[in-house]
Amino acid sequence: MFAVIKSGGKQYVVHPGEKIKVEKLETPQDKEVVFSDVLLVAGDKPEESLVGAPYVAGYEVRGKVLAQDRGKKIIVYKYKSKKHYHKKQGHRQSYTEVEILEITTGGEKKVPAAAKKPKEKEGK
Repeated sequence: MFAVIKSGGKQYVVHPGEKIKVEKLETPQDKEVVFSDVLLVAGDKPEESLVGAPYVAGYEVRGKVLAQDRGKKIIVYKYKSKKHYHKKQGHRQSYTEVEILEITTGGEKKVPAAAKKPKEKEGK
């Protein structure tokens, strides 16, 4: 079973037991974090898959924060030829390393909104 979650404006495919690096979260180290923005849940069989519109209702992904860290330094260098302009700048992106513990339902399984048929309007 796997799920697609949304965190920090990005989408991640996650499996239970997997470690991922997401945009910095305010959750302290060794605490549990819950991702409620689940876009897709897929089981072992195709008929077990649920696609959200935009989110799958009733599902959430639980994880444990392993570390709060910063990435490798990236150098940004701006230069204009013949104008004596150059500017050197560095950047280190902050991230949170999370271990995915489980994909759970928040109670009963709900049918996603996309699977429901809209009511037909009666003519005049």
